[in-house]
Amino acid sequence: MSYCDVNFKSKKALKEAVARGEQIGIFNPGLGTPTVNGSTCLEGPHYPAAHTWYAQVEMRDGIITKVK
Repeated sequence: MSYCDVNFKSKKALKEAVARGEQIGIFNPGLGTPTVNGSTCLEGPHYPAAHTWYAQVEMRDGIITKVK
């Protein structure tokens, strides 16, 4: 699983940020290179907090363009 560069506390907050046009990337801690183009899954908030949301996102040039 991947995480957003920003530690969103909810999927709703992530969706709102993407809708506002914020450029948000992702990272894979210890798992290699994250998806740059296409679909991937995210979880949040960041460790060590318990993960309370999951989202499938579309990526273009390393930036989230859509949250499903």
